[in-house]
Amino acid sequence: MLAIFKREIQSFFNSPIGYLVVGLFLILNGLFLWVFKGPFNIFDYGFADLSNFFLLAPWVFLFLIPAITMKSFSEEKKLGTLELLFIKPLSIWQTVLGKFLGTFVLGLIALLPTLLYVYTVSELGTVKGNLDIGLVIGSYFGTIFLMACYTSIGLFASTLSENQIVAFILGLIICFVLYYGFEGISTLFKNGGAFFFWQAMGMKYHFESIARGVLDTRDLIYFFSITVFFLFLTVAQLTNMVQR
Repeated sequence: MLAIFKREIQSFFNSPIGYLVVGLFLILNGLFLWVFKGPFNIFDYGFADLSNFFLLAPWVFLFLIPAITMKSFSEEKKLGTLELLFIKPLSIWQTVLGKFLGTFVLGLIALLPTLLYVYTVSELGTVKGNLDIGLVIGSYFGTIFLMACYTSIGLFASTLSENQIVAFILGLIICFVLYYGFEGISTLFKNGGAFFFWQAMGMKYHFESIARGVLDTRDLIYFFSITVFFLFLTVAQLTNMVQR
């Protein structure tokens, strides 16, 4: 598993993909937060906090994570090297976890420089350092859990087609449905049991719950379950492909 993990990290940074993903994430967030006029602009917002960043980050990762996972297995299928991958003394689970961790770490690397935003926004306040750190830490945890879900979904999507573009689109659609789709469905109901049921089915609800600075075990179990479920689907799909 460690060998697969190292190979994934090396493959990202031996090609422009890794640098492109990290750079694109930082550039897009930087433009929306500091340059473009609009609802995400921190200067227009008038408050020295990072809530706009954590509203924007899930949507940026919604595109970037499927973009870097789309080749994970689809490329192996297209080149006909998928079977060779499993000839090695590794189980399918170890291979999937190795690729998952490689992609996940790349997302963490992209997220790491945004810690500069914490210092910058803290200094911009009327009272320097008057920033709710608990809220910021909770939001970072929520973003990391969300990235784990996106990564597992993207890996599963990459097993469904040997065409990387198709895998990207499938990953994007599944991530969007699980992040915002259930939120949209909940609006069809008035406040009540059905409204809260559909809202709680979506990742957005649980992400915003953690982003409030409270680590509720229900939210943690939700993200863990989604991640493991799609990793299981990935392993099942690969097992079926190998047994054909």
